[in-house]
Amino acid sequence: MPYILALDQGTTSSRAILFDQAGQIAAVAQHEFQQFYPQPGWVEHDPIEIFLSQLSCAVEALGKAGAVPRDVAAIGITNQRETVVIWDRATGKPIHPAIVWQDRRTAPACAALESAGLGDEVSNRTGLVLDPYFSATKIAWILDNVPNARARAENGELAFGTVDSWLIWQLTSGPGKATHVTDVTNASRTLLYNIVRGAWDDELLRIFNIPASLLPEVVWSSQNVGEVTTTLGLGGIPIAGIAGDQQAALFGQLCWTAGQAKNTYGTGCFLLQNIGTEFIRSKNRLITTLAASAQHRLEYAFEGSIFIGGAVVQWLRDNLNLISTSGDVEALATSVPDTGGVVFVPAFVGLGAPHWDPQAAGTIIGLRRETQPGHIARAALESIAFQVADVLEAVQAETTPLAALRVDGGAAVNNLLMQFQADILGVPVVRPQVTETTALGAAYLAGLATGFWAQPEELRLKREGDTRFEPKMSSEERAQRRHQWNRAVERSRHWSE
Repeated sequence: MPYILALDQGTTSSRAILFDQAGQIAAVAQHEFQQFYPQPGWVEHDPIEIFLSQLSCAVEALGKAGAVPRDVAAIGITNQRETVVIWDRATGKPIHPAIVWQDRRTAPACAALESAGLGDEVSNRTGLVLDPYFSATKIAWILDNVPNARARAENGELAFGTVDSWLIWQLTSGPGKATHVTDVTNASRTLLYNIVRGAWDDELLRIFNIPASLLPEVVWSSQNVGEVTTTLGLGGIPIAGIAGDQQAALFGQLCWTAGQAKNTYGTGCFLLQNIGTEFIRSKNRLITTLAASAQHRLEYAFEGSIFIGGAVVQWLRDNLNLISTSGDVEALATSVPDTGGVVFVPAFVGLGAPHWDPQAAGTIIGLRRETQPGHIARAALESIAFQVADVLEAVQAETTPLAALRVDGGAAVNNLLMQFQADILGVPVVRPQVTETTALGAAYLAGLATGFWAQPEELRLKREGDTRFEPKMSSEERAQRRHQWNRAVERSRHWSE
């Protein structure tokens, strides 16, 4: 069995990647799917389209490699986190569109809970903050707004899952076989899972008014949980790795030791730093989350979540038509020597860490008569790096200084962005040869669970070909640019109140 198949279900597309024994990519398939915006601040997906796009990618990737299911030792699943799907246990059909992690409709509910003094109680149990980003208030919204949903949930007729749970249910849904599970990393993003004890929390269920009967069983990230049903073109392949996308990337970047950190540049940006096996609550409005582990133990990470990362490039493409493809942005940005004084704060769905301002709005400031599309494109790319710098500054206030930042994700291939990231941080940025570390982490977890790879240390020996970006910007210029960015952020905040 020469391959591990990673299913990488993201916010705007589904991908499937076949990895060989050396951890190299043998085949890739990717399909974008539709985004729905029913009201300002609302973001939804069609769960059926998510599943079908992911399944078709998997079959396509096997076809590209000339492989069949018996050539695949295991499947690892990694997924957009916090997104909520609720479905009928009898039919497997969703009762409402998926409410996406970016969705802000439950901001008033979160504010009400905060005003009731529940913020510390929730954070002490979950490591999270009361924000509509997470799953619990989305679940409650569906139960309260879909006719009969709450009564049906309390009667045990409905199932809740993040996207990993939804995919596994569908992949294993042969007669009497549907598996309802999630892993510890995805559970830790729901506001319902006590990451200190490692269990669903009755008090949290009471606070958010959610029936326990909805919940999946929680399993380890590296564990065989069942086989794909024979009718789906992947029949008989065991599913043995599950991790939320950012925890999968942390694992794929080999950040298994306290103090090591990575940043993933996807639709959003997510900086995680491994902090070891002891729960620590952040003093700087960072999240404490569970990390993926092959050791079947609770391990923790600090996380700073940036809602709009690479999505700002898609916005340039789809909303302004400044570029034809996302890959064109680097050429447009390098058509000018600098941003011409333009600063872009892409707070399209509010600001995440360390600001946590759901009322912030997108801002482009510093426009002049001579401003060109290249200036806006360059400012858009720089906005990604500035947001990462804000998060890393908060992380560094609580941990030891980083020797280097490991990077991955789609936008990490952009050399202009990576160099500016090193410049604005003042620390080296290290990009691996295989930048698909989210999928690679899921593959590693599945491969270790099934013996495809014998032990974690074997994987360290396979990493080679890193590209290193050294900072070149002076400390004076760095301080001036950060000051200008901070001024623009302040102007974007609290806009929608």
